[in-house]
Amino acid sequence: MENSEEQEVCKIAAFDASSQNLLKTALKDPGNVDLSKAANVIVDQSLRDATFSKEAGKMCYTIILAESKQTGHSIFRSSLLDRLQQEYQNRNELRARSVQEWVCYVSFMCNVFDYLRVNNMPMLALVNPVYDCLFELAHPDSLKKEEEVDCLVMQLHRVGEQLEQVNMQRMDELFSLLRDSFLLQGELSSMTQLLLLEIIEFRAASWRMTDAAQKYYYSEVSE
Repeated sequence: MENSEEQEVCKIAAFDASSQNLLKTALKDPGNVDLSKAANVIVDQSLRDATFSKEAGKMCYTIILAESKQTGHSIFRSSLLDRLQQEYQNRNELRARSVQEWVCYVSFMCNVFDYLRVNNMPMLALVNPVYDCLFELAHPDSLKKEEEVDCLVMQLHRVGEQLEQVNMQRMDELFSLLRDSFLLQGELSSMTQLLLLEIIEFRAASWRMTDAAQKYYYSEVSE
């Protein structure tokens, strides 16, 4: 646990001094800090910082464990889920305001979904919101934006297998949409076509990257 805390402390260097102190206390002594405020600080930073948004789920998980161990409560988790729901309800406005903030939000929510567990199972409250966001990233307009395509493929690599285990029908629908876009939608960049083909084959191979696919796709990307 100490190593985990130390790793999370290293990630908060980009925060202002007040927020750093808040989060350090939340990680080590959660009973003596405003955990609702800590959840909002983490979400706000995740919307601004693309790198942090991809890693913040582990910090959230560490705080949740520390709070449960120390107090037996789940104030931080409830506050985090409330804020995620609020941003989810306003996602159209978020995307219209900033595609960068939108993809950061999706990355963060998927990262939280990846780490948070209830009885060693994915948090079901997040399943449909995550799916909804991935469907929006798979919309024809979104597939014309490189940031959204990159986000879609990255999140499917991260949580696609877990999502499929809890709702295969929606995953089938999502990949039907992606296949149709790959085959029928004009104006897709060659990189988008490559990424769509790669993720379609990745799922077909039971969410595993074969050596041949690794060599083919990532030599193409590097060139």
